[in-house]
Order: sequence, then C-alpha cells, then structure tokens
Amino acid sequence: MLLRTDPFRDLDRLTQHLMQSAGTTARPATMPLDAWREGDEFFVELDLPGVEPASIDVDVERNVLTVRAERPLRAQDADLITAERPRGVFSRQLFLGDALDTERVAARYDAGVLTLRIPVADRAKPRKVQVERVSTGPQEVSTGPQEIDA
Repeated sequence: MLLRTDPFRDLDRLTQHLMQSAGTTARPATMPLDAWREGDEFFVELDLPGVEPASIDVDVERNVLTVRAERPLRAQDADLITAERPRGVFSRQLFLGDALDTERVAARYDAGVLTLRIPVADRAKPRKVQVERVSTGPQEVSTGPQEIDA
C-alpha cells in the first residue's frame, strides 16, 4: 500500500484550527459563500452545517447585509480526539449595490446551507423610454433655388 504524507498538513490544520475554531463575538469565524445572478435576482449561499436555524440572524442596514450564526462549543469535559469543525460565532457582511432591492431580501435554511435571494430593484432594471414626437404645424419647404436680395 502506498501512503502519501504531507509534513505540513498537521501545521496547516493547527493554524486553521486556531484561526477559525474559536469564533467569538469580538473575532467571529468566517463562513464560505457562493454568489451569482440569475435574471433579475442575486443569490448567495452560505455554508452553516450544524447550526440551529434559531441562531441565524440576517440583518440589512442601508446596503450592508450581515449574516451572523453560532455553533455552540463542546462541553469542557469532552475528551476530543480531533476538532476540525469551527465552533463559536460566525459572521459575514456583504456590501450590496444600490441596484438591489434590500426591502425584499428572502432567506431560506436547508441542509446546512443558508440561501439568500435578493431581487434587482425595479429602478435598476432596463426600461424603454418613449420618445414623444412634437410637431409645430405645417411648414413651408422650398425645393428650388433661392434668391437673395442684396
């Protein structure tokens, strides 16, 4: 059997564990996300596995959308063998453009994924502008040579 080893793997895990696993209110851990546009809506998916839906807060203030969630810490008397999943407070802020309708943001949590749907504001959608034709009445048009009086 061939065994592949990476001498830096344990160091990377330790560093990641120290940086992410102890999310506190003062220094929250981050949450990975995907964002894309489909037609007149933007979608954002955030990974929050193992988080209780009641601990998820989604707030919009002006054009800043903030998602905050918490995965509780394990009991102190637990004999951990390995701990790779971050625990504590998670937070992410998204700066939304003026073209998005922050009044109609919708959120759904399913299978550990929080999905946000943000519609494009009506004022930002392309629209056709009617050109009004103005006529000033009949006008005389001359087709022949004109004489100039000197």
